[in-house]
Amino acid sequence: MVQVAVADRPENSARDSGCGEKKVAVHGAATVRFEHRHGETRLATLYHHDPLRVLMPTPRRDDLPIAVLATTSGGMVGGDRMDIALSVGPGARALVTTQAAEKVYRSTGADCRIDTALSVEEGGWLEWMPQEAIVFEGSRLRRLTRIDLSGDGRAIAGEMLVFGRAAFGETVTRGLIRDAWEVARDGRLIWADALHLDDDIAEALAHPAGFGGAAACATLLHAAPDAARHLDAVRALVEPLEGARIGATALDGLLIVRILGGDARAVRRAYAALWSGLRSEAAGLPTRLPRLWEV
Repeated sequence: MVQVAVADRPENSARDSGCGEKKVAVHGAATVRFEHRHGETRLATLYHHDPLRVLMPTPRRDDLPIAVLATTSGGMVGGDRMDIALSVGPGARALVTTQAAEKVYRSTGADCRIDTALSVEEGGWLEWMPQEAIVFEGSRLRRLTRIDLSGDGRAIAGEMLVFGRAAFGETVTRGLIRDAWEVARDGRLIWADALHLDDDIAEALAHPAGFGGAAACATLLHAAPDAARHLDAVRALVEPLEGARIGATALDGLLIVRILGGDARAVRRAYAALWSGLRSEAAGLPTRLPRLWEV
């Protein structure tokens, strides 16, 4: 039996869109759980709360069950919050992505929050590969991704940030960007990391010892007891990629890839290529992306 719940009217509070109009702050939520039953992975729990929606497209042949998150509000402004919980039970394998890039609009003071909790139980495999978040000039974003693994549970997870709208000539000079990660195995924290840019963001983005003029960045993480075994394969995948600076390292059951680039499209291409190659190398899955990534 699949447990399904939908809430259409979130609790609201006043907020400022940054354009002088009072809007309504939203608190979206989504919970998706897969379990291994009767010889295959099946959806076990599905809950979503406006403005988050969970779509369940038919997976490609020989690939994993897939869930797709969509934000129906068109973007986030000051005061908005999204809580996402994704999990796979023992032996279950699934992929979760997003329908489109997340837009974080200018705020006059309140922060946007995106908290994502991933849980992978013994023998499970979970991929969380959302499309990019575009932070506008003056936006305020706090994002936390936490991964909890049990036993030999494995995961691939990533996040990508685009600084401003290059097509409109926009650069990000001020605001708040805090992008944090936490990874725990069997209840023990094994890695924590945070990017924190506040107030004068332009200086950090331009500084050669910081982002060196990058227009976008991405982090790709593989958590598995044997993650270090795939480091050479990932570095081989990096060699033909152009237009981005990429570094990879392995430590304590983690393989971590960082991507920086002056062209957001090049960063996205590298992020997608490394993800699809890593899933093949680490789990024997097809070297391809969900259809939404190919649009």
